[in-house]
This record gives sequence, C-alpha cells and structure tokens, in this order.
Amino acid sequence: MPTTAPIASLLALALAGCFTLTPWPVHAQTDGAIGGSANTAAAWRASSRLGYAPTPASAQSASADPRAWALQQVQAAYAASRRPPNIPAELSRFNAPLNDIARDFHVEREARRTRRDQPAPTAPGQAMQPAAGGDEAFSREMAQSAAAWRLMACSDPALENPLLARMTEFWFNHLNVFVGKGPVRPFVGHYVVNVIRPHALGRFEDLLLASAQHPAMLLYLDQAQSNNRGLNENYARELMELHTLGVNGGYTQSDVRELARILTGWTVNLRGGEGFRFAERLHDTGDKTLLGRTYVNQGEAEGQEAIRALARHPATARRIATRLASFFVADQPPPALVERLSKIFLSTQGDMRAMMQALVAAPEFWAAGNSLFKTPLDFACSALTAAGGVKERRDIVQTLGFLAQAGQPMHGWQTPDGYKTDAATWLAPEALTRRADFAMGVAQRMPEPVYLNAFLSPATRERIALEPLPLRTGLVLASPDFMRK
Repeated sequence: MPTTAPIASLLALALAGCFTLTPWPVHAQTDGAIGGSANTAAAWRASSRLGYAPTPASAQSASADPRAWALQQVQAAYAASRRPPNIPAELSRFNAPLNDIARDFHVEREARRTRRDQPAPTAPGQAMQPAAGGDEAFSREMAQSAAAWRLMACSDPALENPLLARMTEFWFNHLNVFVGKGPVRPFVGHYVVNVIRPHALGRFEDLLLASAQHPAMLLYLDQAQSNNRGLNENYARELMELHTLGVNGGYTQSDVRELARILTGWTVNLRGGEGFRFAERLHDTGDKTLLGRTYVNQGEAEGQEAIRALARHPATARRIATRLASFFVADQPPPALVERLSKIFLSTQGDMRAMMQALVAAPEFWAAGNSLFKTPLDFACSALTAAGGVKERRDIVQTLGFLAQAGQPMHGWQTPDGYKTDAATWLAPEALTRRADFAMGVAQRMPEPVYLNAFLSPATRERIALEPLPLRTGLVLASPDFMRK
C-alpha cells in the first residue's frame, strides 16, 4: 500500500525523528498498561535488542524487572540452542543430512551440465528435451526455504527463541556466505541451522571451526579448490582479516600464505556425498610458520590447531568484543565495555554465553545515550513480530521483496564482510519511505497493537490519534519510535 497524502505530515515527523536519533524518551506512563516509565523504556530496550520487538506477553514480563528479564533471556537462548531447530515440515528439506544435500546438488549440477552440452536440434521444429531435474529447481527451493524459515524464526517466539534468532543473525553476518554464488546456494540453510545456530552462545572457536568445515564456507571462499599444487589464499585471508584478528591484527602476507598452506586439503566431495572432506593427497606436508609458531605436518589436525589459535588470540578477543558491543549497545561502543568484554572472551576461551551475560548486566547496555537504529532486516522482523509472526506465504514474499529493495536481501551480501549495522548506512529519506510502505502493508493484516502504545512517546501517540483509525496500526510501525531500539 503506497504512502498516501493524509499521513504525509506524520511521515515527515518520522523522518525528522529518525534523523535526530535522540535517546529513547523516558515518558510518563498514563495508561497503566505495563508498568512505570523507567521500566517501560528499559523493557523496550531489552526486548527490541535481545529480540526484535516486544509481544504482549514479553512486554508484561520485561517491564516487571527488565534487567532480570534480560539475563533470563541469555539462559533461555542458550538452552534453546542445545535443542534442534523447529522447522515446519514443508521447509525441512534444507535441513536434510549434509551428505544428502551434497548428493542432490551433484545430481542437479550434472543435469544442468547435460542440458548445456546437449546438441542443437537437427531438424526444423525439433525441440531439445529438458534434462531431468530442471535447471536449478533444487538449489532454488533450498535457498527460498532457508530464507522463509529465517523470517518465521525472527518473528515468532513460539518457533524460535528471540535472542537465539538475534545471535544467529549476528554470527551469520560475521561469518557471511553469499547465496548468489551458485555452489553455495543449496547449503546456506544447513549452514545457518547446523553451524551458526547451535554455536551462537557457545565457544567462538567451536563456531569458527564448524564454519571452516562446512561446504557453504569452503565453496564461498574457494577453499575447496586450494591444494598443494594450486594454492588459493581467499579463505586464509578472510579468516584472519574478518573472522578473527582484524585488518590491524598484526599478521602479514606471509602469514596469509602459510595459513593457506596449513589448510590445503580442506575440501568437499559432492560426487561422493561428502560435504566436508580432508584430502591428504592435496595437503602441503612441509613445515609452516604462522604468527611465529611452527606447524609440522599433522594432516587435518594441523588446520584445526591453527584455527583454534587464531580464535584465542587477543586481537580476536577485541574484534569480537567490539562487534558484539556495536550490535547490541551502540554504533560506537564505549571503550570500557569493549575492554571488559575482551577480558571475558580471553578468560573463558570465547564463551559467548558469558559475554552476553556481562553485556546485558553492563550499565552501558541500559544507558539512554547509547542508541541504535534498526537495519531493514531488524525492522522487518520487528513488524512481523508485532503482527504475530508470519501467517501466510504472502507475508514471506512481501518481506523478502522489501528487504531486497531496502538493500539487505536475505543471505544476499556478496562480500565476506557482512552487512553493516550502523545508522549511517541505513538512515536515508528514501529508505524510511520504503519502511513506511512496508509497515502499511503489514498493518492491513493485523489487529491494532494496543500494547505497543505504552512504548511510544507522547508526541507520537498524539499525532497518530489524529489520523483515521484504519491507518493507526501502520503508523505505529512506521513511527520513529518503532524504528529505534
């Protein structure tokens, strides 16, 4: 539904309110819906950062004692990560055993190759017969199902713990793979739910190693092609520059090459139905020196040791602490908070549950001046949460279309650095107009979210009350208040 003239003045208010990015207002609570003003502001902060938006149930419980509620979410998310994902049966193929996915993708690829190599018709009107399996039907189904599940998981607390969905988003972005790279496409969903999700609140080194041995990452950064006769340095470089140490982490080009040598033989065998395989014959058996440490030939274990060493490095601790604080606290996180989180990372071998407990207990998390602006994915998941989750297929189609237009297509960032999450990237008039249009579309299919009124500033409530009743729900979702967290 396009934005119409009667709400132009309120949209102007939304634009102005978002661009000022003032701290979340602490206002007087007049309707008694969910507690006092200080708790209301804190409850919004907790439920929209540790999830995507409050629900009627979480609004009540979070407002009673926001800080205690926030700590409970860390424990609940960790417990949920230990359990299998709740995936609707119609989408479950993307979570098939990895070897089955590898075999099915090999069949699809061979069919495509046969179709491409088939000779042209020799007589007028003679048509080529399509290869069995179609062109890319399997890969397309896998990618679409994975994207649909991500939207369902981020918007329905009954399907997925909200903080676990948040942490899955955070870590997928940190260890990004691109669904548009053909061989990666059928593996993205499996990567999300079997690498990112179960390790999201565990030890970072376990997550990093699981990522390194998954075909989505091996194929995305061309590690599967690297061997002792044709070295490919792509993954080794990104492993140090983006996944661990950071660009200023003290490594050299020589270290990149040595790490690439250490990881030779880490590949896939799609024909044989192996998502990951260590191929001894492709491994460089010579001695290597990485960051001053010598590695002698130990086969696959050599790479595992190198990855764990990188995961435990002080530069990695600071990089992860900074990114975590940027995601949950402020675009420019307080240095003291980053320092404390770095120390916890090092003392716990990168235990994310311990780091998140410290983060939500930190005064910086609750400080009104530490504001955050929602990314398009964040905003879409928030609106869907307020609407009670995904109800039908058109919710998914509409939302994925919005994300593509807004510049954040699901699993769609081409380079390994992942999407930026800061306000400077996403705050623009055209982008906010798209959000307003999306909000109006979602609002057409949901009842008025009365419980959200308690979280709106008095100015926003007053302006919305002047508009016709059918527009008010969409205006709540399009308000500057709702776009911040």
